[in-house]
Amino acid sequence: MTHTNARLRAALAAATEDQLVYDLAGIEGQYASLQRELPGVSVRFAMKACPVDEVLAALAEQGAGFDAASPSEIEQAIATGVPVERIHYGNTIKSDRNIAAAYRLGIRDFATDSLPDVTAIAAHAPGARVFCRLATSGAGALWGLSRKFGCSAEDAVLVLEAARAAGLTPSGLSVHVGSQQMTAEAWRDTFDQLADVLVELGRRGLRLNHVNLGGGLPALGYLDRRGLPLDPPLEKIFTAIREGMQRLEAVAGPGLGFLIEPGRYLVADHGAIRAHVYRLSAREQLSGERQHWLYLSCGKFNGLYEMDQLQYRLVFPSHAGADTEYVPAVVAGPTCDSDDAYAHEDNLMPVPRAAESGDPVWILSCGAYATSYMTEGFNGFSPVPYTLIPGEGPDR
Repeated sequence: MTHTNARLRAALAAATEDQLVYDLAGIEGQYASLQRELPGVSVRFAMKACPVDEVLAALAEQGAGFDAASPSEIEQAIATGVPVERIHYGNTIKSDRNIAAAYRLGIRDFATDSLPDVTAIAAHAPGARVFCRLATSGAGALWGLSRKFGCSAEDAVLVLEAARAAGLTPSGLSVHVGSQQMTAEAWRDTFDQLADVLVELGRRGLRLNHVNLGGGLPALGYLDRRGLPLDPPLEKIFTAIREGMQRLEAVAGPGLGFLIEPGRYLVADHGAIRAHVYRLSAREQLSGERQHWLYLSCGKFNGLYEMDQLQYRLVFPSHAGADTEYVPAVVAGPTCDSDDAYAHEDNLMPVPRAAESGDPVWILSCGAYATSYMTEGFNGFSPVPYTLIPGEGPDR
């Protein structure tokens, strides 16, 4: 039960129907841990990772702000009671209407990465502050994010100069090292890039007030596609970040602030799904091999979209004895779609031979992106409802 605390285990054991369980106290404790690792860094939770009102409210109460990607997310963030100054529009992809709506809601901090976007912000959010997103390679991450967002160092200088000329405030730079970043080297390379841009901006008389370090901090409870623990080097990652911030402060001079936009790092390991077995069957394949398939009530289209890149830990509480016999099986969700599988033909997972329809299955470390990626009833299978374990303060 690695990375799953006693409160979450108890809630899963008590559940009699499928549900996604969030442990608010665990999330609050993870936030406190992040503050200890990166003191003085302002947190802007990436809302897309867990757009659950109660989770957002708990984080806001702890002092977090929000990275919002649309006017709807901005409205949801404001509803938590957080000061609007702690919300920024972190999406570089915005229509004129989106920009104007965000500005009406009180947003004054906008991400950008192109000259046309700067022009639109100047027209629809006059006097706003902009921070320019630099592109990164995404090397070492499960999701690299290297093409759709961000610009080159050269373009970043042009974008921020254009912002100044348009009456906007060039306020910062931002990066994203890739989601579930597994290396400290990616952070070091990114700080090299940031330092070079800050130096060039200084030559042109542009002094920024902050650097947004973006997302990428990894969760700990995932398995890789081979079924092995991912085991990210979290201590080395935090060391690289602290050292990188010191370097940028030396380059930019006093007064440079830092933001960070964690998503999965805060919520993934503090959410789990209680699902159930549909069927364990064995069928002869075209190769002549007889293969076991375990079908579960929850899959790619009703909570576990990220299974293309990782595996979730499964627990079979009805078959937890030392004498349990296991068989290697493909594990799949309930839909009539061949992509709906967590463990594939070339990567089988041990499952109890005696598993029967209706047996509970716990799917761990799925607190990130489970709610936001759920489709509305694909194939007629409803999204998994969620429940909450009330927060009682951080774990000690």
